Amino acid sequence: METVRIGILGMGTVASGLAHIMALNQDIIQYRTGKILEIEKVLVKNLNKNRDVDLDRTRFTINVLEIIDNQNVDIVVELIGGIHPAFEYVRDALKNKKHVVTANKALIATHGEELENIALENGVRLMYEASVGGGIPIINTMINNLPANDFTEISGIVNGTTNYILTQMTERNLEFDQAIKEAQEMGFAEADPSSDVEGDDAAFKIAILSYIAFGQRIGLNEVPKEGIAHISREDIKYADELGYVIKLIASSQKRENEIELRVHPTFISKKHPLATVKNEFNAVLLKGNAVGEVMLYGKGAGAMPTGSAVLGDIIAIAKEKFGENKQPIHPSSTKYKIVNKGYSQYYIRMDVVDKPGVLGYISNIFGKNNISLASVVQRYKHDLVAPLVFITHEVERKNIDDALQEVRTYSNVLKIASIITVEKSII
Repeated sequence: METVRIGILGMGTVASGLAHIMALNQDIIQYRTGKILEIEKVLVKNLNKNRDVDLDRTRFTINVLEIIDNQNVDIVVELIGGIHPAFEYVRDALKNKKHVVTANKALIATHGEELENIALENGVRLMYEASVGGGIPIINTMINNLPANDFTEISGIVNGTTNYILTQMTERNLEFDQAIKEAQEMGFAEADPSSDVEGDDAAFKIAILSYIAFGQRIGLNEVPKEGIAHISREDIKYADELGYVIKLIASSQKRENEIELRVHPTFISKKHPLATVKNEFNAVLLKGNAVGEVMLYGKGAGAMPTGSAVLGDIIAIAKEKFGENKQPIHPSSTKYKIVNKGYSQYYIRMDVVDKPGVLGYISNIFGKNNISLASVVQRYKHDLVAPLVFITHEVERKNIDDALQEVRTYSNVLKIASIITVEKSII
């Protein structure tokens, strides 16, 4: 039986999960692939560190060339993260005619096109299923299971850290800082969670999915993003009373010659399928012109789910599943214009002086900016301060911003606390 030898760059959480799955399911993998998968070398920073993996110490190295220049290595698995030196390692491995599997969304979103071209030139594969959605086979589904579809929309929860935080704020009434501390203790958030809570991680992922769906590379500066740090328990409470939950949504929509991408906190109807996605779980909704709506759901992070996705790519390469080497994404013949209209309903919360005429004055400003109100909630707070909550009908974000610029100059408006998108449709 042929042996496929693997070199792993990094031995962190995901790499440990990969090694455990390879050992746990060794017989099944051999039966399904007809190949023996063997870890040849692992790049680490410290040779003396104890690791919870069943690998002989001779397999570890601190010299990357023992992997990317090693003639015995067939597949290089990049799991060190970040852009540098990961880019250089992957580039050189591909040039050395080694297949590469990675879970690195930042790398693929930033340098994916260049690396795919290098892979194509050298007759090898670059695969990155684990870069989006952890254990959810979203990329494979789009490329290999739904190849006959012209995708028009992608929408979903693609960051498990923020989803865990929002779930705890919703179900246990935790403050944001409390929820993020617990997420760190549970291993769902990094010591520095800024990439997750500020929306960067989700922006990388929606850029990758948009490329796969629409065949056009999208720069990260073209993805408007807003994180969840400003979401308060008060917003969570109002969402619940109005029939919603708050989720961080990454979305991409193609309309004629335009693509609109966004990462933003969103009021999701409790009847919407994404409203039931909790804690570290992710879910992605796809809309294709043939299949209609499809939802993929699963754990978006963790050693075993992400390791499973990495191993799936390794097995696909080992089985030579895709025949001759072709670029997996067909570049679009249409050059789409990237737009940021933000056409949606909006939730707006502000504190105002509790006196007659204030609501009417603000409503008049909205009307002048072609903003129609679907609902208004006004309550007495304290010291003659009243919270005002508006849900608008669908309108472009520019109209909202223009109206609020004028509202801020009104002396009876004390604070505009929140502006959050409201999503009522199911894709």
